[in-house]
Amino acid sequence: MMEMPQVRGVLTPNRPLSDLTWLRVGGPAEWFFQPADVSDLAAFLAALDPAVPVFPMGVGSNLIVRDGGVPGVVIRLGRGFNGISIEGDTVRAGAAALDAHVARKAAEAGRNLTFLRTIPGSIGGAVRMNAGCYGDYVADALESVSVVYRDGTQATISAADLHLAYRSSTLPDGAIIVEALFRAPAGDPAALSERMAEQIAKRDATQPTKDRTAGSTFRNPAGFSSTGQADDSHDLKAWKVIDDAGMRGARLGGAVMNEMHSNFLTNAGGASAADLEGLGEEVRKKVYAASGITLEWEIMRIGVPKA
Repeated sequence: MMEMPQVRGVLTPNRPLSDLTWLRVGGPAEWFFQPADVSDLAAFLAALDPAVPVFPMGVGSNLIVRDGGVPGVVIRLGRGFNGISIEGDTVRAGAAALDAHVARKAAEAGRNLTFLRTIPGSIGGAVRMNAGCYGDYVADALESVSVVYRDGTQATISAADLHLAYRSSTLPDGAIIVEALFRAPAGDPAALSERMAEQIAKRDATQPTKDRTAGSTFRNPAGFSSTGQADDSHDLKAWKVIDDAGMRGARLGGAVMNEMHSNFLTNAGGASAADLEGLGEEVRKKVYAASGITLEWEIMRIGVPKA
């Protein structure tokens, strides 16, 4: 086994990852690193062999870990990266802070980041994927992010330089987001709280929030406005083309395309990562055959298949 740099955090070999993902599938990380703080992360990356692959993992809400596990190092930011502070109209959040917590804290301070309330996961992933719902996106509020590069150097990247678009950004390869700075408009705390409650109720009425899913499986096919900006008003929805291809309720092993919302790939019990990914690929084939549309995965898939 490869020799690892000394750390102040926790570095674990062969750490199972299935219990850390919402779908509860997947093999182990060759190495699993939980840095104590930014300087611990930076020092580790600087000392790590550049040939060793690194994957930053959030709370596993939008992720399939393949059954053979993940070579190299999986990094999960924790307690040293989940702070939330608010000053004036700026909200500073650590990459490990949960989106819902940031929304609630901001609302209590009279700042409107309510769109984050129903987004599963943490701030690092939300920025990387320009997460959004009900017409609002990270791109609408983000000012900048602090990152640590693969060589251990640190930098601040402006939101403009991330080129945030529908479910995407141009975050440089190897860059790990450690903090995000938002500029949030003012709002009445009670009204913001009420809005979030309405959003939760709407989500629970239309999405299988009690089932084992990883959020939306595929991106909506027409995800850009004419200017290339994020656009959630387009008519073509992934669930609709999945339904039209007859794939609502489709199954493979323990995996199923959810009956309540067909763009939610679900572990209905005993699914493997191969079941889930295989069903997703079958859906893509059927949709293409039915409509000529190529669905793009929104769920990230990492690691290697089981030998």
